[in-house]
Amino acid sequence: METTLRGVGVSHGVAIGEVRHMGTAVLEPPAKSIPAEEAEREQGRARQAVEAVAADLVARGNLAGGEAQHVLEAQAMMAQDPELMSDVDRRVAVGSTAERAVYDAFAAYRALLANAGEYLAGRVADLDDVRNRIVARLLGVPMPGVPDSDEPYVLIARDLAPADTALLDPTLVLGFVTEEGGPTSHSAILARALGVPAVVALPGAGELAEGTVVAVDGSTGEIFVDPSDEKRAELEGAAAARKAALSASTGPGATSDGHKVPLLANVGGPGDVPAAVEAGAEGVGLFRTEFLFLDDSKQAPSEEKQVAAYRAVLEAFPEGRVVVRVLDAGADKPLDFLTPADEPNPALGVRGLRSLLDHPEVLRTQLTALAKAAEGLPVYLEVMAPMVADRTDAKAFADACREAGLRAKFGAMVEIPSAALRARSVLQEVEFLSLGTNDLAQYTFAADRQVGAVSRLQDPWQPALLDLVALSADAARAEGKSCGVCGEAAADPLLACVLTGLGVTSLSMGAASIPYVRATLAKYTLAQCERAANAARAADTADEARSAAQAVLSGE
Repeated sequence: METTLRGVGVSHGVAIGEVRHMGTAVLEPPAKSIPAEEAEREQGRARQAVEAVAADLVARGNLAGGEAQHVLEAQAMMAQDPELMSDVDRRVAVGSTAERAVYDAFAAYRALLANAGEYLAGRVADLDDVRNRIVARLLGVPMPGVPDSDEPYVLIARDLAPADTALLDPTLVLGFVTEEGGPTSHSAILARALGVPAVVALPGAGELAEGTVVAVDGSTGEIFVDPSDEKRAELEGAAAARKAALSASTGPGATSDGHKVPLLANVGGPGDVPAAVEAGAEGVGLFRTEFLFLDDSKQAPSEEKQVAAYRAVLEAFPEGRVVVRVLDAGADKPLDFLTPADEPNPALGVRGLRSLLDHPEVLRTQLTALAKAAEGLPVYLEVMAPMVADRTDAKAFADACREAGLRAKFGAMVEIPSAALRARSVLQEVEFLSLGTNDLAQYTFAADRQVGAVSRLQDPWQPALLDLVALSADAARAEGKSCGVCGEAAADPLLACVLTGLGVTSLSMGAASIPYVRATLAKYTLAQCERAANAARAADTADEARSAAQAVLSGE
């Protein structure tokens, strides 16, 4: 009998197929002692396993390319963390086997991450995956990972590590469902990049029996277990209609009555550019430069290296708009040369612009590199600061841009509620705002963006979050300036219409989402979008807001 489950839809599309479960995690190795004379050999085994796993992660990243490459390279650095390896050596020296020492050292580090604030706690799944891979290599057992199958299937897992998500074969993995995660987790972001339908934060997903047929709607978050023929036909019909609409929709983003809404791409570096160009992105709305810095956490990349990376992206959009976010370090992206090592809660401490103002030479080098990268190009360069709290922050950033001789528009990201509440004040110092809805939701609701248990508070349809978007957009309109959205909220086609109705002037998202948003915007007038936005803000819950907006746009 058909039953319906509901999680959080994070990647558009419909998948219908049999359930296959993720390979189980490595079992805890036995706690047995070794003679002192074997310690050096065991330490060597541990180091070899760590280096092999790190190399495998880097190789997977090179194969995947794009944003996945940056995520996996960061995970490889996690595997090689010198403090972790010192702890492994210490445990072996007092009698542990290599595999037990790795297991216990990672367990201790895991506990630190879990209690170190919202962002770092969100990296626990990545850490567990690294541990499992190292222990599996030491034990000589198969790596945990996606199942072997000759037939296409729907993958079910407690969570998916980046190393698994990045290399999913879309011809075999029709879609995936996880018990944990949230709309801004690494798995969700990579699923959208791959174009694989995905639903996360579905309690009890692991209880679905192997071989059960399910239909996954990555737009609504619904899972239909043993769907009827009628339900299959309905879903397949909707998917076909959506595909036809995508094919028919081309050109710049706009409502049906011609109100322009530029559709931009979020990129992490030159590797993400081809997909953005193919999707018809009108430029870049968020260039995440921190991945360039994560290549070596010990020191900042040279000015020359930065110039080359920035110019490769700028050249791809001649006469287009490219919005660069300066280094957003701290929290889940610690850098040894920049980030305090003893912060009790890094997500609420010295992060983003705060770190850069404490290390002005790093900011100055980056701004100078951006200025040189843009020389002679017709691109419209805009540079923005992350984690701006107030006008003082905005002024400090604008002053730094001017001192570096940067000929570009200076902007501020709205990720902290105070910046939205005082947006007109912030706009006295900068020329545009860009809403990072992922962090704005996290800080508004005190809800970790990586924890499935609080995913309802990470839902960008929350009326309180829409209120903050409206405040920012109204302030920008009053000042004659622009206000875009570069968070994952922009990737939801229905919500994109609501954001347009709230007064947002551009939308930036993963390249795979651009055709969906373009096609949906083209179906409605600006007035319809405004009525949908008003209906959503009048609701009390995210579900009610979504339903109210849908009703308005459907003419109900």
